[in-house]
Amino acid sequence: MMCVKHALSGCFGGVLAAVAIQAQNEPPPPSGIFAIVDDVVITYDQVLNAVAPVEEIVRQQYATKPELYQQKMAELIRNSSDTLVEEQLILRDFDRSGYNLPESFIEDEIQRRIKESYTDRRGLTKTLQAQGITFETFRKRIHDEIIVGFMKQKNIAQNLIISPHKIELYYTQNQDKYKMEDQIKLRMIVINKAKDSPDTAKKLAQEILAKLNAGAPFAEMASVYSEGSQRSQGGDWRWADRSTLRKELADTAFSLKPGQRSGVIETEEASWLMEVEEVRTAHVKPLSEVRDEIEKTLVSAERARLRKKWIDRLKTKTFVRTFF
Repeated sequence: MMCVKHALSGCFGGVLAAVAIQAQNEPPPPSGIFAIVDDVVITYDQVLNAVAPVEEIVRQQYATKPELYQQKMAELIRNSSDTLVEEQLILRDFDRSGYNLPESFIEDEIQRRIKESYTDRRGLTKTLQAQGITFETFRKRIHDEIIVGFMKQKNIAQNLIISPHKIELYYTQNQDKYKMEDQIKLRMIVINKAKDSPDTAKKLAQEILAKLNAGAPFAEMASVYSEGSQRSQGGDWRWADRSTLRKELADTAFSLKPGQRSGVIETEEASWLMEVEEVRTAHVKPLSEVRDEIEKTLVSAERARLRKKWIDRLKTKTFVRTFF
């Protein structure tokens, strides 16, 4: 966190310079301004404070790769500054549209957050003091968040309409995404081989097979004897395709019919027993099965399209200058 706070004089100097050079082939202006939206200035500190919560995570992730760290941080800084510019564009649009946010809305939201996260106003005050944030700044954030949420609802969410025809068309044009390979519903018993007595596993597996042939339930035998990770589920691997299993197991498993069991299968590290419960042949998932997934995909794409169209329109009506 402190690394971000002292970015201009310390560890982020290179990142900031990289952002500026990529964008305009010139260093950042010495005034500390990242962008101007009408009469509102967005400063380096605002951008870096927005990035601060994730900076430590990125720094640890790329601790041994400083160039990648700078690249990732440059992306985060650029995305954060874009977000701050967009927020100002939206706030300007709210004002130009003649809307008014009643003070009671802000107070109600503050009370809701106090009840949800701080117990009482004293708890909120202590938290803000620890973060170096004034109550006025906190209140302004709530004010802006309510407006941005309202404007997004008005300009994006309420216009999100995905017709059944669009879903059906997407499904028809993207059949490959919903192709399923042959699958089997499988249970397995795994007996690991000890280095000093590898034959012990095979002997135990043969004894288990004899019990299975005598009528013992496979799931019960798996729960008692299997050393696989699915032991507590009675050896249930649920649905698997060929790529899920190692070749020597897949070749046997996919030759079985529902209700059939394998013999003892030997690999270098274990002895295996398998039982197939159900079989699904290769097929394309029906539309009814993937309709919700397709709708989410289309909603996400349409939301992004509407947002871009809206923000682009706002930029034509507002003075915007960026220094990144």
